[in-house]
Amino acid sequence: MKIHDSASASTPEPLLDIAALRADTPGCESVIHFNNAGCGLMARPVLQVMLDHLNLEAAIGGYEASAARAAEVADFYAAIAELVNTHPENIAFAGSATHAYSKALSAIDFRPGDVILTTRNDFISNQIAFLSLRARHAVEIVHAPDHPDGSGVDVEAMAALMRARRPRLVAATHVPTNSGLVQPVAEIGRHCRELDLLYLVDACQSVGQYEIDVEEIGCDLLTATCRKFLRGPRGSGFLYVSERVLNAGFEPLFIDMYGARWTGPDTYRPVETAARFEEWEFPYATVLGCAAAVRYALEVGVAPVARRTPALAERLRGQLAAVPGVRLLDGGAAPAALVTFAIEGWDARPFKEAMDARGINSALSLREFAQFDFTDKDVEWCLRLSPHYYNTEDEVDAVAASVAALADPAMRTSGPAGRRGPGAVRA
Repeated sequence: MKIHDSASASTPEPLLDIAALRADTPGCESVIHFNNAGCGLMARPVLQVMLDHLNLEAAIGGYEASAARAAEVADFYAAIAELVNTHPENIAFAGSATHAYSKALSAIDFRPGDVILTTRNDFISNQIAFLSLRARHAVEIVHAPDHPDGSGVDVEAMAALMRARRPRLVAATHVPTNSGLVQPVAEIGRHCRELDLLYLVDACQSVGQYEIDVEEIGCDLLTATCRKFLRGPRGSGFLYVSERVLNAGFEPLFIDMYGARWTGPDTYRPVETAARFEEWEFPYATVLGCAAAVRYALEVGVAPVARRTPALAERLRGQLAAVPGVRLLDGGAAPAALVTFAIEGWDARPFKEAMDARGINSALSLREFAQFDFTDKDVEWCLRLSPHYYNTEDEVDAVAASVAALADPAMRTSGPAGRRGPGAVRA
C-alpha cells in the first residue's frame, strides 16, 4: 500500500513552466547543461537556503545554528520519505550515494563462500566494492547475464541463479551511469521477495528523474545521491533502510555515538531507526539544501519530469542517429535521459574539450567505468549527454548540431580541437 496518495487518473497533469524553471536556475544563463547525470544545476531557492544557513553558522555558531534549524533538518527525512514512498525513520543522510552504498554493504555479515548476485551493468564503484569483499571475505561474485534483446539483465536467468545459488545479497543498479539503460528493478525485487533474499538497489541516476517507490521495487536497501537529477548540492545522498532490515538488527560496521547508545562499559545499542547508519557530524547547510531540492522537485512534480526528461533525451538520440560517424550506445526499449555515443576520428579528451568550447556541458565514460558493457560494445570511451526538464528543445537541437559539426571529417582533421590528443583521462 502506498504511504502517500497519488493523484486521480482523471486529474489533469500540471504543465511545467519551463521559462519560470529556467529563471530559477542561474546556470541556464551561461551554459547548455547536459551533464545532469553528473550534477544537476541547483535552483536559486536551494542555493539561498544553504547560504542562509552558512551565514547563521557564522553569526551564532555551528551547533547553535543546527539547533535553530532542527525542524528544517528533520524535513530532509520527511521530504525524502515522501519522494520514495516510505517513512522518515527509514531514511539516513549520507555524504554521497557511494557512502550510503558502502554503509549498507558494511552491515552485511559476509562469510567465505557467500554469493553476491549482481548484473553486468552495476555501477563501477559497486563492482569494485564487490571485488574488495571478495578479496577480504572470500565471497563469490556472480553476474547475471544480459537478455539477448539488449533490454538489460535477463530477469528469468537472474531468478534461476537466485534459486540455485541462494545469494547472500542481490544487487542491481536501476540506471547505469554508462548508458541510458533502465534495469527492471521491480521485477528483480519480486523474485527477491518470493525467495526472501536481501536486495540492494542503486537508484543514483533514477531518483529525481523517475517516480521511485521502494515498496513497488521491493528492495531492502536503496541508495541515491542528491546532486544529480534532484538538483541538490554535491557531497550529499541518502540510504533507505527497510523495516525488515532494521528489525533484523543490521547495523554498519563502524557505528558511532549518533547511531548507537553506549549502554555500559562493554555494551552498546543501535538506535531503532535508519539513523544508525549516520554519524554525529553533519554538513547541515548541505542537508538543508537537499531538503529544499527535494521539496522543489516535489513541487515541480516528478510525474511530468519523468515524461519530459526522457523525451528530451529521445529527441536528442533521434537527431544524433542521423549523424554520420556517430554510434548510439544506449539499450532498452525506453532509455533514460542518459544519451551515450561513440564518434569516429576523435579521442576522448579532445572531443570533450571541443564540446566544452561550445558552451555545452557533458561527461566522458571510459572503458574502466563499464568493463563488461564497453567490452561488449567494443568501445574505449563514449560521451554522455544528459538533459533535464529545465533544458529546452532548442538546446537539444543546438547540441545535436554541435555534434554533427564536430563529426564532420574536415573538423576532425583540420580544426585545432580535432587533432588527436593524449589518452583519455577521467573527467
